[in-house]
Amino acid sequence: MVGYRGCVGVIGATSIVGKYLLPLLVDDGWDIVAFSRRIQYVKEPAENQRITWQLLATSKLSDGSNIQQSEKPVNFWISCAPIAVLPEYFAMLLAHDARHVIAVSSTSRFTKSESSDEQEKKIAKDLTEGEEYLITWAEREKVTFTILRPTLIYDPGNDKNVSAIASFIRRFSFFPVLGTACGLRQPIHAQDVASCCVAALTSGAAINKCYNISGKEIISYREMINRIFAALDKRSRIITVPLWLFRLAILFLRIFPPFKKWSVAMAHRMNHDLIFSHEDASRDLGFKPRPFNLTNQMP
Repeated sequence: MVGYRGCVGVIGATSIVGKYLLPLLVDDGWDIVAFSRRIQYVKEPAENQRITWQLLATSKLSDGSNIQQSEKPVNFWISCAPIAVLPEYFAMLLAHDARHVIAVSSTSRFTKSESSDEQEKKIAKDLTEGEEYLITWAEREKVTFTILRPTLIYDPGNDKNVSAIASFIRRFSFFPVLGTACGLRQPIHAQDVASCCVAALTSGAAINKCYNISGKEIISYREMINRIFAALDKRSRIITVPLWLFRLAILFLRIFPPFKKWSVAMAHRMNHDLIFSHEDASRDLGFKPRPFNLTNQMP
């Protein structure tokens, strides 16, 4: 552990990135005010005395009323919550004397902007607007910011990407693809996203900048599926199906919670490259992501 650095507020502290972020911040010398909508975290004593839990209000805090003040200013903030909802908490950030905000967005703002699925296009629009709102607000309030846009985030057993595919394979013992499924991917582990957030707290080079962050390894969608099969200790059975059958299958699969957000557009993207260089993040933040290795990680 390094020496004491200060106090940082974390929104979305119980997210898949947040669960890795808190111990990394403690190890880096920070005190933490962790916000969650889950009341059990607020009621129970924190496992580490450097972490203080507060309940994140569910209503929009447009006027800053009913905000629970911390005992001391919280100048640094990290938001792991969806960036589209971050503007709801701008008043709270100002009430705590925020001076620098790190927000996690997503490269989906680019990859889903031209999707054939209206819901996905809305996701891209919300991400873009969330980033723009943060930048405009920060400039007006003289607050600095850093925006991180990860690619496909995975954390076996907890994410909605790799874990959903693994759930399908466990249930049906095969996985359907459209065409050759040759589109390239760079999955990034949730802990690597968290590490990047910590680095951004103290990087002068990252002030008022946006970074795309991705995994170390570039693999095809088909290879990603093969590795999930291997991690589950199952023989790989990837079946190519026609588009019309995909459409029918999606209607059926959406009945089940793990697959409720699956779409035909997702099938089309199996053959599209969704890769982003993380060179800038490596230069300014010392970002060194891990390869896509699921060995001994699947629950």
